[in-house]
Amino acid sequence: LLGEWRRMIQSKLSKPHSENLFFLRHALKLSLEVKDVARITGIDPWFIDQIERIVDFEKRLRALANGRHSKLLDLRKTVSASLLWEAKRLGFSDHQLATLLRCEITTIRKLRDIHDIQPSYLPVDTCAGEFEAFTPYFYSSYDTGDDRKIDSQEESVIVLGSGPNRIGQGIEFDYCCVHASLTLREEGYRSVMVNCNPETVSTDYDISSALYFEPITLEDILAICEVEDPDGVIVQFGGQTPLKIAEALTHEGINVLGTPPQSIADAEDREKFGAILSANNLPTPPFGIVFNFSEAEEVADEVGFPILVRPSFVLGGRAMEIVYDSEGLRKYLRESAGEVTPEHPVLIDRYIENAFEFDVDAVSDGNETVICGILQHIEEAGVHSGDSACVIPPYALSDDVREKILSMTRKLASLFHVVGLMNVQFAYRDDQLYILEMNPRASRTIPFVSKATGVNWVRVATRCILGQTLRDMGIHENLDLPIVAVKEVVFPFSRFEGINPFLGPEMRSTGEVMGIGKTISEAYSKALYAAGTYLPSPDEGGTVFISINELDRLRMLPIARKLTELGFSIIATEGTQKFLNNNGVEAEFVFKVEEGRPNIIDRMKDGQVRMLINTPLGRTSYYDERVVGELAYRMNLTLITTLSAAEAALGAIERIGQHDLEPITLQEIR
Repeated sequence: LLGEWRRMIQSKLSKPHSENLFFLRHALKLSLEVKDVARITGIDPWFIDQIERIVDFEKRLRALANGRHSKLLDLRKTVSASLLWEAKRLGFSDHQLATLLRCEITTIRKLRDIHDIQPSYLPVDTCAGEFEAFTPYFYSSYDTGDDRKIDSQEESVIVLGSGPNRIGQGIEFDYCCVHASLTLREEGYRSVMVNCNPETVSTDYDISSALYFEPITLEDILAICEVEDPDGVIVQFGGQTPLKIAEALTHEGINVLGTPPQSIADAEDREKFGAILSANNLPTPPFGIVFNFSEAEEVADEVGFPILVRPSFVLGGRAMEIVYDSEGLRKYLRESAGEVTPEHPVLIDRYIENAFEFDVDAVSDGNETVICGILQHIEEAGVHSGDSACVIPPYALSDDVREKILSMTRKLASLFHVVGLMNVQFAYRDDQLYILEMNPRASRTIPFVSKATGVNWVRVATRCILGQTLRDMGIHENLDLPIVAVKEVVFPFSRFEGINPFLGPEMRSTGEVMGIGKTISEAYSKALYAAGTYLPSPDEGGTVFISINELDRLRMLPIARKLTELGFSIIATEGTQKFLNNNGVEAEFVFKVEEGRPNIIDRMKDGQVRMLINTPLGRTSYYDERVVGELAYRMNLTLITTLSAAEAALGAIERIGQHDLEPITLQEIR
């Protein structure tokens, strides 16, 4: 078995990929020679030697624990000051040391305090040694003494950034951090930014009074607070990452500004959140929490299929799926959920099919709440909000439902004592409005809403956090805009082979664009073009491929009928073609990939297809759908995977056929 493990690691190391560093560590733990690892990987032995030092030191630390759970008294006897210094110089975090030495993280922190082992903060030399640099841009080190001195008499506030850009947490939050920092400086505060991503605007040294290039972890933030002694820390502008340490910062005596950390924790805890909503007669879909595999099917039956399943405290909807039956649930638990324990539960929510979804951004000063904007998703509920195109103002929202949304949002702001920004997601179907979730922080839609409304909502929220009131700032609600703005997302599918392009609750997009027009059709067509999606013009004609699951066919009928009226030909797979023909819409039959030739792939490669509308049933796409989707992105063909998007795209195609797209001036927006 050990030999097979070694061969597998050697095979992995022979090809460059994102996990090479971890396999390299395993190779050294299995005592592979440095020269052999260098030969397999092509990495210079000098670097491998440095990693081997860390691996060897890890073995020393594990040996000290001796299989027991260590107390502070035990560690003082076994872990010397010099050993702890070496561990920190090698880059071991308190969390890693606590794991290796089998103790609490607080025990490691106390041990460092006893030995006075703290990081130094050194300025980044932006002048490359040519002359003295004065930029307030710092990084931590355990290798040298600290000559850092804080001589400012200004009140200071630390803003926590979002950390590395990744799917689910990106540049939208950096926008929020930048404007928060600039507002703090305008208000006379010393703004201290903490972030670890060099490709963001927040890590430009002239955005803040001081910049620390550090990870967003409890250990690193506490160390910076020790040096800066801030009047407070703002956690709500950096996305989900800073929220995770808000409560811990409070427990360590740090003043977290804005929404109280306990309210943040209550909103993040699905069980507590549901209980608060239930006690206040606020509607939410049925849900349950699973702490072990055996409970899952029972809870799912109580909630009712279809269900949305996900691990607790996920980022960007990672590992979330829509499940339609017990077999699908068992498959999800085996393959996607990971470990299911009381510490890592799985959440099960009723999935509301064919519902309209709304995102609401709001700002509160602790007493009064103003709605920044209501956005309606073009894709139906169940597609991650970060992947759905959305429209402001909403395109299908009655006055009655709008008033309910406003009332519920204000009530949530009051219940959770929100100070600053908040985001609420609603689903609406069959005259029933449901609260899906509430985030007591800036959302990824805030930059878009700010640009659409002409109000810098981050600046407003920052001033609320500092104690100003909305009334004093003259902020009023204005949901009736002179224009329509559409946010469309950008996907990376064309850059990667083997990617499933069909949308679901797990976020897949990596960017976004904005289209502005006098109508939703005009704005949406501009947004699609900006995102690189080519819409066929009625003047050009061409062929549209349609393959729709049975549940969507009735709703698809008017779309297909309109496409033929606009001059497009339709080809469809067997079930869809028969349905369309039986209902008076002419459609030509085309084989699926494995049914015969010429099939849909052949028709696409021949240049006959201009657009594809394909709605798979469930989270997992079949072979045909994956192959067709991948080829569509490689050929830069328009691929639409939800009926809501198809309806919106149809309006955009009609608009293109009637008028040229004209730019909207900034004066018209204001």
